[in-house]
Amino acid sequence: MSRFWSDHVAGLSPYVAGEQPKIAKLVKLNTNENPYGPSPKALEAIREAVGDRLRLYPDNDSTALRAAIAEHHGVKPDQVFVGNGSDEILAHVFNALFRRQGRMLLMPDISYSFYKTYCRLYDVPAELVPLDDDFGIRPEDYAAARPAPIAGVIVANPNAPTGRALSLEQIDAIAAAHPDAPVVIDEAYVDFGAQSAIALLGRRDNLVAIHTFSKSRSLAGLRVGFAIGSEEIIGGLNRVKDSFNSYPLDSLAHAGAAAAIRDVEYFDRTRRLVMATRADLTQRLEILGFKVLPSQANFVFASHPDHDARELALALRAEGVLVRHFSQPRIDQFLRITVGTPEECELLCETLVKIQTKTH
Repeated sequence: MSRFWSDHVAGLSPYVAGEQPKIAKLVKLNTNENPYGPSPKALEAIREAVGDRLRLYPDNDSTALRAAIAEHHGVKPDQVFVGNGSDEILAHVFNALFRRQGRMLLMPDISYSFYKTYCRLYDVPAELVPLDDDFGIRPEDYAAARPAPIAGVIVANPNAPTGRALSLEQIDAIAAAHPDAPVVIDEAYVDFGAQSAIALLGRRDNLVAIHTFSKSRSLAGLRVGFAIGSEEIIGGLNRVKDSFNSYPLDSLAHAGAAAAIRDVEYFDRTRRLVMATRADLTQRLEILGFKVLPSQANFVFASHPDHDARELALALRAEGVLVRHFSQPRIDQFLRITVGTPEECELLCETLVKIQTKTH
């Protein structure tokens, strides 16, 4: 512990991101990046934004981008909040919505690990709600009455790293059970087959849906995310944002993200390619003896009865293929495998056959 640190820093356990290798020619199926590049229209918009105007500050209200997002999703611009990736938006959500006099936040025991990091950072106590035996979220566990008011609910839908998704009816039941608490649905992967809670905003003013441009719009390197909710909730997020950083998005991010969300044809075509490859990869893995959870994300979550997951991940890496292994109890025998191109998934399966042949 450094004598220069604030009191709470030593107690933090920072989020550990997936490996970003410096080695060339690795097949990178570990961080859920989209295998297809950004929309050509987004790239052109970024190029056009490069010029003398970069000497000026960007629009701190992100007016044009929020308008484009609002138009796409059929909401008002004042219902849209944007930030430097969905992780920054999540940080503002924890700070603005969940710090409520020590009330408990409800969240899954197995989910995006950044949630636990933010709980520690912002001193938000949490009740970890166990997934069921099939790694699904049980809505009734969240809707059940508590002895005291809660701070809120946060779930990833589809959940990460399992890939399983809730229906709109299930999300609605959770929101209806807690009308005075924010219910945050982290929809980073929703475009790969699940239903967005944005459709419920007209009837549930406590719902917030968070999206990212990193996955279905192939802009992980640009760092843009957004939240859609009631004007009341978005107003709280803006108060926190403007007390932290009034300029979270630069001019290039504004231009590229607005063009990307308008290019519906490219977005729809590439996400359908990922979904088709996911189905094929699932079938191939099952033929190889893997148990694969039903996924509505751009990754699959798989385990093999005859191979230790950590050893399998290491063996794959030695062959130039990266996948993600989590050491957390209950899921330590699973691998999270990003859906790459058909060629990358073919190489993955060929490598698995090679490893299985060596070990028999």
